[in-house]
Amino acid sequence: MIDPGKLYDKLTSGGLDFFTGVPDSLLKDFCAYIEDHSSSNIITANEGNAVALAAGHYLATGRPGVVYMQNSGIGNAVNPLISLVDEDVYKIPVLLIVGWRGEPGLKDEPQHMKQGKLTLPLIECLGIEYSVVERDSDIDQLLSQAEEKLKNKKPYVFVVKKGVFGPYKLKKIKPDISSLNKEAALEIVVAGLRKDSLIVSTTGKLSRELFEIREKRNETHNRDFLTVGSMGHTSQIAMGVAISNPDRDVFCLDGDGSVIMHMGSLAVNASIKPANFRHIVFNNAAHDSVGGQPTVADRVDLTAVAAACGMGRGARVLTEEELKVAVERIAGGDLDFLEILVKKGARPDLGRPTISPVMCKEKFMESM
Repeated sequence: MIDPGKLYDKLTSGGLDFFTGVPDSLLKDFCAYIEDHSSSNIITANEGNAVALAAGHYLATGRPGVVYMQNSGIGNAVNPLISLVDEDVYKIPVLLIVGWRGEPGLKDEPQHMKQGKLTLPLIECLGIEYSVVERDSDIDQLLSQAEEKLKNKKPYVFVVKKGVFGPYKLKKIKPDISSLNKEAALEIVVAGLRKDSLIVSTTGKLSRELFEIREKRNETHNRDFLTVGSMGHTSQIAMGVAISNPDRDVFCLDGDGSVIMHMGSLAVNASIKPANFRHIVFNNAAHDSVGGQPTVADRVDLTAVAAACGMGRGARVLTEEELKVAVERIAGGDLDFLEILVKKGARPDLGRPTISPVMCKEKFMESM
């Protein structure tokens, strides 16, 4: 295994001391070390933002930045990679550290499998050279290969396999913004909605919790679309359902990291604002599914942002009593947007949906 601290020390001693990106489960130990030890680490809304931020750092200092991400985030980064830092445009060096989810031959969740197959071909298509990082890779050799390309003002990628980094536990943990348990809050929401309501839930633990709550209540999963990938796009999926099925109430169950990743969706949703669309955000100010790295949602009033975008009637709650009142209001059409402040973490025995994404889709479509 590679010691996260050793890699960090070698990067910073070589002048690569500006870090930015979106946390990834395969990189969580390295990302946690950066969070604890770097004074120049910025967790961005999405991966494209991180590439642009690193470009700005280079323009100001002449030193490349380090951008970390899951391979699913390459899609968000493609535009600045080929129209900003590329050698045919501005020739801006940046070192990308990418977690390889869905690596061929390894078992992973379905949303990662196609991305895993395409990770290396996609990087090659972008014209960027890379090294695949194994558990026994030589750090000095990796950095030497990267340094040559960075000196020539080219991006370079470390594609990191599963299990490469040794363990490191995040120490700089922000206090919870609420004492309300997220799964308990979700149970209140589910219990308070009309039985014929449609739900589109965000990627990560929220959809897993929704699935288990349905099992616990002996209820069908047919009215729930469990989004297992496409982080940041949940509300647009829900909006597409709502405007095309105006006779059913549609509830988007979202997370703070998802909302922030593509916050422009709030403005678009508000411009449409069909009467049957409701947006509920569970805000724990963390990327809970990939190591608990913080988001900026502890300093952002998402309800106020939604209202400024034109969403209208909103509420922000942090107690069980407030939540019960708010759920009754949003279920009855008296609220358009609800932000629920919850604490970080989930049950260690939290399972995963036992139905495939395709089956989930088909059952959801049949219910309409």
